[in-house]
Amino acid sequence: MIIPRNLEVWRLGTVNYLKALKLQEKLASDRKINKISDTLLSLQHPPTYTLGKRRTDYNLLVPESELKTMGAELHYTQRGGDITFHGPHQAVLYPIISLRDIGLGARKYVENLESTMIDLSSLYGVKAHGQRKCETGVWVGDRKIGAIGVRISSGITSHGLAYNIDPDLTFFKHIVPCGIADKDVTSLRRETRETDMVLPDEVVVQDQLVTCFARLFGYNDIIWKDKSDLEIDG
Repeated sequence: MIIPRNLEVWRLGTVNYLKALKLQEKLASDRKINKISDTLLSLQHPPTYTLGKRRTDYNLLVPESELKTMGAELHYTQRGGDITFHGPHQAVLYPIISLRDIGLGARKYVENLESTMIDLSSLYGVKAHGQRKCETGVWVGDRKIGAIGVRISSGITSHGLAYNIDPDLTFFKHIVPCGIADKDVTSLRRETRETDMVLPDEVVVQDQLVTCFARLFGYNDIIWKDKSDLEIDG
């Protein structure tokens, strides 16, 4: 008998990075003791640069003191991966799920995250591809459209993926995105600009990203919860 698997999705809108980080830590702890079921945070951040646990500060190309004048923050994290940017009009998904319960290893998990962004891109006629040698994330040609940085502790995931719907791409010029030099960054808006494809409201696009995730990870049903349904500060 196949047991149906549900995914609880929290639509949080725009959330400060540190608040989202603390929320992930609490939910990951709750998931480890089975206090909650698999949960996916769907949100966006104000302009924020984050560094992974390797602390590759040299890939930040401007003095940290200049970030505040740019309206951006810098945070150090315990996720994998290098420096990246989060900001408005970029869809961020943070899965808090048990890999042991679904029988996935770390590599397959990352591949599924890549496939989530590839499948969304294909809905809009954009041909994206995943991991190349030493280059994680999702690409359109040599242009990066989606980044991945994950943390797995006791089989429970946190952090996740960031997909560029239509962010201000000039923010990426101040870093070596994901530590990969000489590569451009792109967005869904940029890749569809020369076609007749009209993008819907980005809330719709972000929900489609969630749907792609749920399908690839084998969830039978999505339980949507908006920020107003949850006791969370923005």
